[in-house]
Amino acid sequence: MGIKILQQSKGQRQKAQAYIFFAKAADLGNLKAMEKMADALLFGNFGMQNITAAIQLYELLAKEGSYKAQNALGFLSSYGIGMEYNQAKALIYYTFGSAGGSMMSQMILGYRYLSGINVLQNCEVALYHYKKVADYIADKLEKSEGIPVEKVRLTERPENLSSNSEILDWDIYQYYKFLAERGDVQIQVSLGQLHLIGRKGLDQDYYKALYYFLKAAKAGSANAMAFIGKMYLEGNDAAPQNNATAFKYFSMAANKGNAIGLHGLGLLYFYGKGVPVNYGEALKYFQKAAEKGWPNAQFQLGFMYYSGSGVWKDYKLAFKYFYLASQSGQPLAIYYLAEMYATGAGVLRSCRTAVEKRLKLLKKRRCIQWHFSCGIELPFKDIHLARRLYDMAAQTSPDAHMPVFFALVKLETMHLLRDILFFNFTMRWKWIKLDDTLGQYWDLFAIGLIVAMLIYLLRNRYG
Repeated sequence: MGIKILQQSKGQRQKAQAYIFFAKAADLGNLKAMEKMADALLFGNFGMQNITAAIQLYELLAKEGSYKAQNALGFLSSYGIGMEYNQAKALIYYTFGSAGGSMMSQMILGYRYLSGINVLQNCEVALYHYKKVADYIADKLEKSEGIPVEKVRLTERPENLSSNSEILDWDIYQYYKFLAERGDVQIQVSLGQLHLIGRKGLDQDYYKALYYFLKAAKAGSANAMAFIGKMYLEGNDAAPQNNATAFKYFSMAANKGNAIGLHGLGLLYFYGKGVPVNYGEALKYFQKAAEKGWPNAQFQLGFMYYSGSGVWKDYKLAFKYFYLASQSGQPLAIYYLAEMYATGAGVLRSCRTAVEKRLKLLKKRRCIQWHFSCGIELPFKDIHLARRLYDMAAQTSPDAHMPVFFALVKLETMHLLRDILFFNFTMRWKWIKLDDTLGQYWDLFAIGLIVAMLIYLLRNRYG
């Protein structure tokens, strides 16, 4: 229940509710809930940082075989956070974590062996660990994007619908929705794509995506036709899997020279989706799409030559197309390039280059949860450091005395609550909600409390 709420949560209150469920489950001994609570205690989620308690919980979980706990203890040991600085112990924790299936531990060990951090530098061992992670990512890619059709770049417009901002403001969304209803085909395609993949704060909504794609396709948009083909090829609630319908829309897009449509037809013939397997036809359509610069088609050509699917194996041609696709960031192309460098297939074997390619794949897939393995420290809430910085601010300017005073009141109050009330996860969460409730109004709360105390003292003195 907690995980479901956390995945669907949009605000702090919903996330806090999720952690209340985690706390209750942790009290009952649920290991996954205990892992969630240990992470929350370590990183200070919603103001409940307690590194000592997190370590105790991780140690308990490690005895139960939790690879996540092994990895966390390795990290804390390697930095001396809350426990003795001990690189040898950290290496043991990471080794057990990687043996248990922790991709994070695999990444860290790979980096350590590549750079020679507290171990003898060994590119081959690093390559072994990075391969484990790369294989895991590639396997997920092939399952979740088994028949990949790369997302179309969002339409560039003066209004900047395709900006890098994470959230599309609601009023801006309403404006684009208005333009789409008025018949702006480019906006229709862009909104369809946003709803298809759930970007910029919009929920994934296949019905809305199909609605906008159908409007744009009716107006003649080849991209929209290709996206409809993709939806029917993969299947979803709005567009149940239907190879015949996918073929129809891919053909409509391909007839307009659209690279996605050409690539889609190639996939249908390559995998025999609704049509007999025909590698010759697949090759023809992949080549046409690749000539238009479509990276997924370039990858498919590379894969055909690499695996000898319908053509003679040709590692040099495979390398050529994998390389072209990798320049656009095609993740599976990067993966196979790394394989070629690791095994020396068609190229001079290079352990270092293979590692670099695998690192590029991992970065491309945004495995940011593992970023500290590359030497980037994680953002911990440090109460003692906060005190020192507040003191420095107060010394810098007389005007800072009052704001610093109120900030310290909040800091010390929450610190006191943390030390006094940590006896039960569930009870603690009820108190931690106090901070979420008051939030930015702590200064007003403190002023009100001081005024009330002054009034009380004056009344007792002169009353």
